[in-house]
Amino acid sequence: MKKSAHGTAASDRKQPLDLDLRSSILGQRNHSREEAWMARLILLRHGESQWNLENRFTGWVDVPLSPRGIQEAKNAGEKLRSFIFDRAFTSVLTRAIETLRLVLETIGQANIPIEKDKALNERMYGELQGLNKADTAKKYGDDQVKIWRRSYDIRPPGGESLKDTADRVLPYYESRIKPYALKGETILIAAHGNSLRALVMQLEQLSKEQVLELNIPTGAPLLYELDKNGMAVNHRYL
Repeated sequence: MKKSAHGTAASDRKQPLDLDLRSSILGQRNHSREEAWMARLILLRHGESQWNLENRFTGWVDVPLSPRGIQEAKNAGEKLRSFIFDRAFTSVLTRAIETLRLVLETIGQANIPIEKDKALNERMYGELQGLNKADTAKKYGDDQVKIWRRSYDIRPPGGESLKDTADRVLPYYESRIKPYALKGETILIAAHGNSLRALVMQLEQLSKEQVLELNIPTGAPLLYELDKNGMAVNHRYL
């Protein structure tokens, strides 16, 4: 048998893969990738606001971030450096918009598509807005204030319950955010304690009793991994 210059039989050389075999291998790889498919949804409550600092009910009052809140937003950005976002969503309130801006600047992704909508606004606290929480607890009692703040379907005077908040957050999520998640995108939502509580209640299928104890800290990114049907399969704080 004729040898090549390097002493290898010509018939022993590697031949190109048969096209049918190559297609089969690529198909198996794509199938594996499809099985591993997972969208990522990151929820981020805005950094500490000035009224968070002053322990006041904020609701729809448009207050800025505190100096600590600015730093919390930047710190959140540092935790998100490994993510490449396809798009982001936020409310129309300054504290959430500014948190999102600082995060995206920190990770160098300021040019991604951003959608702002009042559907993601904080729960409206009505007559409680602007009041100090400790003073309000002294006046009405700790238990009553906890019910106003944490319950699902009880409204504070002149304000929204968590159910009312969910009634605007969840349809917006289903129509504007979830379709992108179903495409496998990585999405960032910068919003508020109660608008995110409403979404978490849905994602984790929490009961009214469980949501009573749910608290989402400021500036702490919460990662959800979603399957092809948009159901949460994993979640954790980063």
